[in-house]
Amino acid sequence: MQTKLNWRIAALKNGLQDATAYRLEFLFEVLGSAAVPAAIQTLFWYAIFKVGGTQELGGLKYEDFVAYTLTSILFTQIRGGDHDFELQEMIRSGGLSNYLLRPCGAVEFVYLRGIAPKLLIAALSLGVGLAIGQAFGIQPGHLIGAMTLALIGNIIHYQIGAALATTAFYWEEAYSLLMVKNLLVSLLCGELLPLHLFPSHLEWIWKSTPFYLYVYGPTQYALGRWSNSEYFFHLGMGLLWIMAGWALVNFTWRSGIKRYLSLGG
Repeated sequence: MQTKLNWRIAALKNGLQDATAYRLEFLFEVLGSAAVPAAIQTLFWYAIFKVGGTQELGGLKYEDFVAYTLTSILFTQIRGGDHDFELQEMIRSGGLSNYLLRPCGAVEFVYLRGIAPKLLIAALSLGVGLAIGQAFGIQPGHLIGAMTLALIGNIIHYQIGAALATTAFYWEEAYSLLMVKNLLVSLLCGELLPLHLFPSHLEWIWKSTPFYLYVYGPTQYALGRWSNSEYFFHLGMGLLWIMAGWALVNFTWRSGIKRYLSLGG
């Protein structure tokens, strides 16, 4: 009896240690992926303005770019996710068969199962922003609206990825297509550089995609650089993109599933 009790206590301790290790790993991953790019960008702006002697760039000063970089951290970790890579691997390996008979579709199931970490990050980012944002002139209402826009961007991002993942029905190397998509998103979402630095004759590139809703748009509204009318316009555009993404996902999956062979299931 004592031996069984000791075994249960040891198992409980191991479980607590594993849970703590997972939480710490998750925290360090989030902090590292957010802090390192922000530090590099801040040094970049310092080199341009303080070392290079530049006074303004695109109509903004050094303090404006630093504020953009620091505020964008609240939204960069919300965008994206690896759900689309999971979908293409399920198709490629035949693992999709395990989900075809579920009451919830595979696309919806994978997203709902993987969205929890993003919601946690969104809640933490919102809490941090509300706690220290007013010191930088960020209004709570603007921050909540910006976070809403970022979450809409997360849905759109997944829809685009889910549609691209269906190329695995036709082409085994769909992984590379998803990687190209992620590279384009990194450039056109405003994570690396504020999008208003694009030359005026090239602005149509990022304005014709929904990627700016992921980071650039939320950051602009949080900093008060978008008016309320501009925000609601882009919020409406985000909802339209969700509707278009839903139609695209339905079309691509209905077409692709006809070619599915469960050889590896």
